[in-house]
Amino acid sequence: MEHKEFARRRARLMRIMGEGSIAVLPAAPERRRNRDVFHPYRQDSDFHYLTGFPEPEAVAVLVPGREQGEYILFCRERDPDHEVWDGEIIGQERAVRDYGADDAFPIDDIDEILPGLMEDRPRVYCTLGADADFDAQIIAWINQVHARTRSNARSPGEYVALEHLLHEQRLVKDAAELAVMRRAARVSAAAHTRAMGYCRPGMYEYEIEAEYLAEFRRANGVPAYPPIVGGGANACVLHYIRNDGELRDGDLLLVDAGVELEGYASDITRTFPVNGRFSGPQRALYEVVLAAQRAAIEAVGPDHHWNRPHEAATSVLVDGMLELGLLSGDRDAILESGDYRRFFMHRTGHWLGMDVHDVGDYRVDGEWRQLEPGMVLTVEPGLYIPPDAEGVDERFQGTGVRIEDDVVVTASGCEVLSRDVVKEVADIEAVMTQ
Repeated sequence: MEHKEFARRRARLMRIMGEGSIAVLPAAPERRRNRDVFHPYRQDSDFHYLTGFPEPEAVAVLVPGREQGEYILFCRERDPDHEVWDGEIIGQERAVRDYGADDAFPIDDIDEILPGLMEDRPRVYCTLGADADFDAQIIAWINQVHARTRSNARSPGEYVALEHLLHEQRLVKDAAELAVMRRAARVSAAAHTRAMGYCRPGMYEYEIEAEYLAEFRRANGVPAYPPIVGGGANACVLHYIRNDGELRDGDLLLVDAGVELEGYASDITRTFPVNGRFSGPQRALYEVVLAAQRAAIEAVGPDHHWNRPHEAATSVLVDGMLELGLLSGDRDAILESGDYRRFFMHRTGHWLGMDVHDVGDYRVDGEWRQLEPGMVLTVEPGLYIPPDAEGVDERFQGTGVRIEDDVVVTASGCEVLSRDVVKEVADIEAVMTQ
């Protein structure tokens, strides 16, 4: 993504903050995996959204109206000895030249410089409560400013939650973000198609997972979350990630997997038969979930609120469960009581963006949020019939079905970003028998 996009985001946020304010954001720390081995580094989403800067040990400071420059970045200094082991450090010169900072200083100098930037800035925008150590630093810097008040410097007196402004901004994606998310959806769709064609009875779940990982890395991406590869009854465990079971002839396989590209996630689920052919009961369950998803996608648009797709999907699922004998009783009473949650226990979707479960409120002033063009959400109804489901035809037991797509709200309705991966029964069977 071009760095002018990050500059535009910073400018928009600073316009809302107004003069007399300052925002301070830390980069994500490195996370230790074990002993002297660290997890692959992933930048904090808010920090990346505003800076595009990929390194740890950095702090971004936004100072609206500052004549000498509004965007200051504190980051690591170049260190030839360190770079022999871990590669080039960006440093202050490139932070200005390549990443758009107006000024860049060594991170070790922040205690000396940042309190001066806070002087005469009564409002400090920051995120408190996420990192106790950084909270303590913020307080220490402000205390330094307080100590200078005898020299007529105004000290900050108001803490404002930065995420309140920033997450509202992140919720509506711009054209550059949507371009990356379309590409991520295409890569993930190709991975799902690849896995369908590869799957055979007798394989193990981790072998299918490997096909996804190969496709993701081929596109210079990483998994946006630990893939869920659940065969048979494992599909009824919503967050199943062991992925070590054997795939049996006659079972369905549920795979929830998506790539992350340039910090943006995709999130797609498909369910398909291990042997390439749906049985009659499997197809019956699958068609109910597919009909529910179609209804939910049709309910995505700027004329509907956030909960409308969930309501549409739930209504279709309840009708299907009654028809298949999974539930009995009065339809309206089941919807009101929530008895359907026995087999459909989650929401129909969530926001999607830099985080898989992306930022943004679902309610505003106690009411469901109105959908707007540029918002991206998942649509993912499902049915999960555990092996020991009491009073349920055994042909349905031990079967989980979920169908999930990534959908962006448009001015006239919606666009399914993940449309390149098949989900009709006939199309799935055709892919698997090629």
